[in-house]
Amino acid sequence: MKLLLMDKDTTSIVSMAYSQSEILQKEVFLFERIDVASNQEHMKHLKCIVFVRPSSENIAYLAKELQEPKYGVYYLYFSNILSKADLKKLAESDVMESVREVQEFYADYVPLSPFLYSLNIKGATEGLQWRSYNLLRSAQGITSLLLSLKRNPFIRFQANSDLSRRLADKVREILSKESALFEFRNETDSATILLILDRREDAVTPLLLQWTYQAMVHELLTITNNRVSLANVPGVSDELKEVVLSAENDEFYAQAQYNNFGETGQKIKNLMEEFQKKAKSTQRVESISDMKTFVEAYPQFKKMSGTVAKHVTVVGELSSKVGKHQLMEVSVAEQEITCRNDHAQHLNSVKQLIANSSIRDEDALRLVMLYALKYEKHSNNALVNLMEALKKRGIEEQRSKVNHFF
Repeated sequence: MKLLLMDKDTTSIVSMAYSQSEILQKEVFLFERIDVASNQEHMKHLKCIVFVRPSSENIAYLAKELQEPKYGVYYLYFSNILSKADLKKLAESDVMESVREVQEFYADYVPLSPFLYSLNIKGATEGLQWRSYNLLRSAQGITSLLLSLKRNPFIRFQANSDLSRRLADKVREILSKESALFEFRNETDSATILLILDRREDAVTPLLLQWTYQAMVHELLTITNNRVSLANVPGVSDELKEVVLSAENDEFYAQAQYNNFGETGQKIKNLMEEFQKKAKSTQRVESISDMKTFVEAYPQFKKMSGTVAKHVTVVGELSSKVGKHQLMEVSVAEQEITCRNDHAQHLNSVKQLIANSSIRDEDALRLVMLYALKYEKHSNNALVNLMEALKKRGIEEQRSKVNHFF
């Protein structure tokens, strides 16, 4: 029997990679956080599997734990490179010789999908400068990924971006310092390039409404570690107050996540029709053979029922927000400003939408930003008037941010 001891970051990492049932199959029956006060009861019959980031705080927590161990034996796994000084500190703290293994297990990032990971960093920069901790954390996340993929890349970065250059320098510093770890016998290394780009290079795309399923869910409902909160949806059942959207475990989502909104609606309709057919086929259970068929199909039927309920609820809420906040009209105006040159018409459209109380404040702000980007040097630029229109909407705090943007 085992206990899994994690920190805040590795809890998110593990939850994205494994379901609780998969972990239980490995005979892990308890989960604890190293950075949260827990039951001080000694349970010497348990093996303690530790998976934490090698931060100074976690090393201090572990050293204290090893001085007075509550569990029988400890297996220490770190999500990134452990320094020799920290290893020495842990060895000196292990007075009861309860540690059986120490290993670096490179997984210092949250795997959102097979092609995307996140470090869950908010506000990485302050103005146009890195916050020092976030710069280090970003570099550590990248090097952890390189180690897990066994890649020693050439590093290329955007020349006109100081943020990109500093991150590239930090990654290169770690690769140089830990060069022994990056000596892979891999013929593909010569073709591996780490390309670091500054997102500010494209100021337009983040200001446009997105119309693919995954992007709409994230923008209108927010996806956090593949979880979507529907708690504010009127009449939603308890089991749907938070849903998981993962392409790995949800076949429908894997097929629909990059489809546009109309295609997703059609897929939902097809899924509903298929479910209704299967539901009707299970209504008549009159013989032993019917019972046997029903029992064998029940897990699949139950899973399909959950999938239908989840996506119908999500798409229904998206549709509600699109209508309520007139996002179609907003999107048309955004696309017109981006793709065509017609100052008078675009100015009139933006004014009308800003004056419309159904339009969200963030959409009004983004329309003004798009207008400013497009017509900054136009002779009849009406940006001052648009800023006054925003002020009339009662947008004060956001207004200062728009001023800073310009």
